Amino acid sequence: MSRSHTTLLAAAGMLLALTTAAAAQEYPSKPVRLIIPFPPGGSNDVVGRLIATHLGERLGKQVVVDNRGAGAGGVVGSEVAAHAPRDGYTLLIISLAHAVNPWLYKLPYDPIKSFTPVAILASGPNVVVVNPELPVHSVKELLAAAKEKPGQLQYASAGVGSFQHLGGELFKLMAGVNLLHVPFKGGGPAMIDVVGGHTKVMFSSLVQTTPHIRSGKLRALGTGGSARNPVLPEVPTIAEAGVPGYEAVNWWGVVAPAGTPAAIIDKLHQEITAVQNSDEVKKQFASEGAQAVQMSSAEFAAFIDKEMKKWERVVKEGGIKAE
Repeated sequence: MSRSHTTLLAAAGMLLALTTAAAAQEYPSKPVRLIIPFPPGGSNDVVGRLIATHLGERLGKQVVVDNRGAGAGGVVGSEVAAHAPRDGYTLLIISLAHAVNPWLYKLPYDPIKSFTPVAILASGPNVVVVNPELPVHSVKELLAAAKEKPGQLQYASAGVGSFQHLGGELFKLMAGVNLLHVPFKGGGPAMIDVVGGHTKVMFSSLVQTTPHIRSGKLRALGTGGSARNPVLPEVPTIAEAGVPGYEAVNWWGVVAPAGTPAAIIDKLHQEITAVQNSDEVKKQFASEGAQAVQMSSAEFAAFIDKEMKKWERVVKEGGIKAE
């Protein structure tokens, strides 16, 4: 390669670096779209809207929530994000479902290669709740009811492969009971059905469910963390209440389309970290039974890869299939 060619390549690289840095300094110059690949009302929506509000304040531009919920475990919304311009103006909320979907669906995107991880946001346990019309007041009573009528007691979920579904199947396997899974197109619709008394049981994110427990619309029997949750200190863990070893925890994070400039990813990570560190957001997460989690973008990428390998085994050994 000639010296002049080498000089031109170096100059082009320097120009690209300067252009990217300048773009990051100007970013954002317009509203940012945050795709939540589920309908309103679910845990992804609750966490996403909380982050959108505070991130918008930090960036000085509105972060507009775009719910793209049409079933299939959030695949539709994720596809939209995967094929969006790589300019930092489209972001995607992901959760445990992102790590499960590759083992259930033929995806129109690559769950790893199509995205650049920005930041993990928070994690929180599930909670098993029942509609008050069901005469069950503890996990042991739920187990007794399930054993009395195998396959007749129904539990709702956000869809096949969702956190609610996996939490319910884990409960069935570990407790040795037979509950009937009723999938909905999102956690919001599932919650509406349980609150309405049609389906009586749900293994939902505590983040999504706390308001309904406090209002008396649902009765909490047990939480899925390794210890009692400060939001519901009087409610035992599912493990201590009758299913030893049970633990189910969800997580949420933000990714961008692959190829989004590194300087913009770094800026978003920095601002999201500042949001997580604010006393107001810590308080809001805590009030919902969740807690902020911080990792570098690279650590988050490794975490997603690890989660995918973990849930591949669960899906295959559990015989879970998309409907």
